[in-house]
Amino acid sequence: STSYEQVLGCRVIMGLACAFSTPTAYTLIQERVPPDSSSFASSLYGTGVALGGALASLSILLDTRLGWREATFIIAMFGFGVVALSILTLPDDPKEAAMEPSKDDAKLLATTTDGGGIWGEMGQVLETSRVRWLFMASFFRFSAGLMIGIWVAPYFRLAFPDYQSEYAVAQAAIGAGCGVASGVLGGLVADRVAGNDASSDIGGAKLWAVPVVATVLAVPAWYLAVNSSDSFYTAMIWLAVEYFVAESWFGPTVSVLQATVSSNIGGTAQGLFTLTGAIGNLAPSALGFLYEGGSEETPAELAKLLSFGVCGAYLASATCFALAAQSTVAPNLKDPGLKKD
Repeated sequence: STSYEQVLGCRVIMGLACAFSTPTAYTLIQERVPPDSSSFASSLYGTGVALGGALASLSILLDTRLGWREATFIIAMFGFGVVALSILTLPDDPKEAAMEPSKDDAKLLATTTDGGGIWGEMGQVLETSRVRWLFMASFFRFSAGLMIGIWVAPYFRLAFPDYQSEYAVAQAAIGAGCGVASGVLGGLVADRVAGNDASSDIGGAKLWAVPVVATVLAVPAWYLAVNSSDSFYTAMIWLAVEYFVAESWFGPTVSVLQATVSSNIGGTAQGLFTLTGAIGNLAPSALGFLYEGGSEETPAELAKLLSFGVCGAYLASATCFALAAQSTVAPNLKDPGLKKD
């Protein structure tokens, strides 16, 4: 690439290409993994995002020593390596088209076919109040995470200019350690709570146990992380706490979403879930607009915007998760214990 426009265009193409894998992956997980382990399986897969983000922080070191172009080439080589490894190690998916569908599956397929194609499937996904609240909660949660992902490095570079190398290493360790541990533990806790819950609403119990509690706890942790400007190491400790509590929401949320909708529209539901994250990309852009349009571009000003934006999004997300947990849903073939509207 020889211009910013070319870099931007390639990045857009890359994002579109990567987006196809997420709905397929989570739908296959829900189809292949027993319901009592679905949250853990989704969390385990989702930790790849946290681990990848953590390793991406090390690209700051590559950029400093080699420049952005060479750093990008090295990252691309890792991408080709992962593709080759996937081709060589992942087994083929069973040819479900050759299987005889059950009567229930045949009815569901007929309902979807008669529902107006993709728009009909989207309507079926959104007709349940729990799903609507889950999407709203996910939008705010994605917005908070994206604001952190985009602006945390610029903030700490401004606040602690003498600790750039230390920050790159600390961010990688925090993301890989605390982020991955949070995701895995969140899935385990949700499955354990679901297994011990005596009520018929297993999905609601999972949402209360992990996404609601974790998102509320992330608020003070993030606030202290960006308002501990007197000590780099104190800020890193609070950032580690924030990652440890905040990243546990993903697996249980995906598990509840897939258990709430019918199996034949699980891919559409997951696609809409991913779309809430895409729309959430507007949040860091809005924060940047406010920051650059302010009276001064200082670490204190950026900390103020990050405190208000991220903490506000976390609180809005926790509220919507709680409303989703309180909502009742129609019975589903994969989770007969769910309540009916």
